[in-house]
Amino acid sequence: MPDFSTLTIGPDPRNPRIARLLLNRPERLNAINDAMPGEIRAAVEWANAEPGIHVIVVEGAGKGFCGGYDLADTASQHIEHPCQQEAYPWDPMVDYAYMKRNTEHFMSLWKSAKPTIAQVHGAAVAGGSDIALCCDLLVMAEDARIGYMPTRVWGCPTTAMWTFRLGPVRAKQLMFTGDVIDGRTAADWGLANQAVPAAELDGAVLKLATRIAGVPSSHLAMHKLVVNQVMLTMGLEQTQMMATVFDGITRHNPEGLWFRRHAQEHGFKSAIQWRDGGEPIPEGDEARALIREMEARRQGG
Repeated sequence: MPDFSTLTIGPDPRNPRIARLLLNRPERLNAINDAMPGEIRAAVEWANAEPGIHVIVVEGAGKGFCGGYDLADTASQHIEHPCQQEAYPWDPMVDYAYMKRNTEHFMSLWKSAKPTIAQVHGAAVAGGSDIALCCDLLVMAEDARIGYMPTRVWGCPTTAMWTFRLGPVRAKQLMFTGDVIDGRTAADWGLANQAVPAAELDGAVLKLATRIAGVPSSHLAMHKLVVNQVMLTMGLEQTQMMATVFDGITRHNPEGLWFRRHAQEHGFKSAIQWRDGGEPIPEGDEARALIREMEARRQGG
C-alpha cells in the first residue's frame, strides 16, 4: 500500500473492489495542511491504477470528515505565506498558483475514472466541503454538518461546486450567509444522495459502493464522463478560475486583512466567533481604521 503522512488508502477488506481513502489527521479534525491536497491526488491515482478497484470511498478519521484548512496557528501569527502575504502590495498570482494547485488536487476526485463517494460524519466544512463536493456522490450522517463559513469573510470556495451540486438559489443562500446545514437538510435539498443515522452511515455507504462496484469499470468511466461533460459545458473550469482568484482577494482586501489582524491580536477562536456569530463584519474605511489601530498597538507593544 502507498505510504502517506495525512491519509491512508487501501482495499476495503469487506469488498476488495472498494478502496477506502481515509483522511487521517484526527488530532486536527483532519484539517488540510500543505501535504494533504497532493496526497489526495496521489491516492486517487493509485486507486485508478489498480485494476481490481472499481469505486473509491473518502472518509475522515476521528470526530469528523474534515474541518477545513489548518489555519488556527498560521492565521494568528505574522508569517509570510502564499495565501497570507504580509508584504504590500500582495502578489495575487502567487496566491492563485498555490490555491489553484490545491483545487486541481481536490478535483482529482471528480476527474477520477472510478466513481468517488464522500462518507461524511461530523463536519465537512470550509475546505473540507470542497473535498466532499468534489466526490461524485455524498452520503451523510443525519447530524453531520456541511458548509463554507468563510464566505462571510476571508474565503471563497475555490472548487465552486456549490452551484453545480445544489443549484443557484440554494447556493446563493449558503454563500450569502456562511451557514452550515445538517445531513437531513443536505439530503432534502438534493446536495447529499442520502442521510442516515450516524450508526448506519458506514453500512449505507458500503451497500451503495458495493452496488456500484459490480458494474464494469469501463462502463462507470463512460457514464461519469458523460455527466462531467455537462458540468464542463456549463463552465465549471472557468467558474473555478474566478473563484480561486476571488478567494485570494478575500484574504487580502480590507475585510480579509481586518480578520487576519483580529486573529493575530485576539486569537483565531475570537475571529471565528465574530465571523460566525452574525455580528456585522467591518468593511471599507471602518476595516482600514481598525487595522491601523491594531497595527499601532502591535508596534507600540
